[in-house]
Amino acid sequence: MSLQDKLEALKQETVAKIDAAQDLKALNQIRVETLGKKGPITEVLRGMKDLSAEERPKVGSFANEIRDELTAKIEEKKIELEKAELDRTLAAESIDITLPGKAVKQGVRHVLTQIMEEIEDIFIGMGYQVVEGSEVESDHYNFERMNLPKDHPARDMQDTFYISDEVLIRTHTSPVQARTMEKHDFSKGPLRMISPGKVFRRDTDDATHSHQFHQIEGLVVDKNITMADLKGTLEVMMKKMFGEDREIRLRPSYFPFTEPSVEVDVSCFKCGGAGCNVCKYTGWIEILGAGMVHPNVLRMSGIDPEVYSGFAFGLGPDRVAMLRYGVNDIRNFYQNDLRFLGQFKGE
Repeated sequence: MSLQDKLEALKQETVAKIDAAQDLKALNQIRVETLGKKGPITEVLRGMKDLSAEERPKVGSFANEIRDELTAKIEEKKIELEKAELDRTLAAESIDITLPGKAVKQGVRHVLTQIMEEIEDIFIGMGYQVVEGSEVESDHYNFERMNLPKDHPARDMQDTFYISDEVLIRTHTSPVQARTMEKHDFSKGPLRMISPGKVFRRDTDDATHSHQFHQIEGLVVDKNITMADLKGTLEVMMKKMFGEDREIRLRPSYFPFTEPSVEVDVSCFKCGGAGCNVCKYTGWIEILGAGMVHPNVLRMSGIDPEVYSGFAFGLGPDRVAMLRYGVNDIRNFYQNDLRFLGQFKGE
């Protein structure tokens, strides 16, 4: 058999193998075995030295034609196999857009966050600014600037966690008010602020108390501020929080940083004042403490109490949430039980 006949037979055999190849790996194996350095075409070309001068160019030309045809055939098959593989992949990964979608579970803001944001919105609407401060404070700002010197017995009610003798975790957000008062420029207008945040006290961990809770304190300082301004402000807040038919009453109390001081009650929003288990059958619910800013507190902030006066109040969003939603254990707010928290969807 001549070399040309061998090349023609090789071509037919290789074409059959190429047509039968099922994947790119098998096709590449055919290419290496046929067209590689150790393949049969290369062997034929190496045997041309034994041919006559007349046959050598004919056989060489024919061998190159066979190699080019097989290379083109392999490339054509490669494109075909790649397309088939892509089609299989697309078919396997296809999405039926007519199928119903899967619902994505959405979380909700914590119920205490919702209450605090609602209270903040009420006061922002009345022209107040929201001021936040550090949870780690000095004894000077946390107690002394609130008219609570080191030997004052009222400190026992706010015993807290001390980091050192002069540094502690704040027991109320009042330090934010003290720092804001000493920086405020009254030539630019009155000071109207609320200071929300977490506070800490060494308290009994029971159904109504926690060592950590939230507080929102409010402060207004300007000329000619009176108790009437305080009562009117709190009435607006209570009506917004608990209903337009709510009423409030002020009872004399004592706080070191206000004089006079009052406890503020709101008429029961469950029974309308008739008496029920929520208001302990009194018709009233104690909701917050307030009063006129003590002259000593103003004076320590560089404010002349003969010219300026103010009122302050403090309430617990935790207590507001407990009253509004009938929650009887404050610890539920902090245990991260989604069955409990998921009930408060907000707006």
